[in-house]
Amino acid sequence: MQPRINWSFAEACDDALTIAAIQSTFMREIRALGFSYAACASHVDPLRPPPGAVMMVDYPHAWLERFSAQRYAQRDPVFHAARTQALPFQWSDRRFRAALDDDQLVILTEAAANGLREGFTIPIHSPNALPASCSLAIGEDGVDPLNVRAAHWYAVYAHEAARRLLLADTPADKPVLSPRERQCLALVAQGKDDFSVGMILGISEHTAHNTVRRAMRKYGVATRIQAFVRALRDREIRLEDVAD
Repeated sequence: MQPRINWSFAEACDDALTIAAIQSTFMREIRALGFSYAACASHVDPLRPPPGAVMMVDYPHAWLERFSAQRYAQRDPVFHAARTQALPFQWSDRRFRAALDDDQLVILTEAAANGLREGFTIPIHSPNALPASCSLAIGEDGVDPLNVRAAHWYAVYAHEAARRLLLADTPADKPVLSPRERQCLALVAQGKDDFSVGMILGISEHTAHNTVRRAMRKYGVATRIQAFVRALRDREIRLEDVAD
């Protein structure tokens, strides 16, 4: 199920003239969901980001200095996992940790000592952008699972808004969706699965699935949420198409 869309957040990101303004809006919403820290950013040195890097981070500064000084971006296990998969994952997941080398486990141990003990990461794969993800630290009181889904929406939208600002002066071809692709993505944004989309549109579940996948390929993204965000920002889908 897709998270309920916060249109005021989307509008604030769209109206922002700087990445700092997007970060302020993003961090305010993330804090309201119960997360203690967040890093929606490219997989680079956070204190020495290269041109084109998205960098919206409010991790403890002591940890950022340690991360930069030790060049942990080259071996960060979260960065590595986010580059090789599309689905969000928890830092405590046994499958995630089982694949790590000793030096990568050390990075996680040091991060925990700096207030980043538990959390999860949302991989973000966008065309014309450096590898990126959004990592969210969970405080001692925990976080409602519904808020985790909402955070996924916020992360993808904020990263896309920041990416657009960075590419504002770079001409790019905008993919054009078919009417059926627009219909399917709008229904996906309303929380409909492939079966429900097929029933509503009078097509098979298989056709609905393939139509959404085709839209994802056009945008070069790895998840349905990213495809919907791109379509929304490209004005391929209107707000009224997905409003409750």
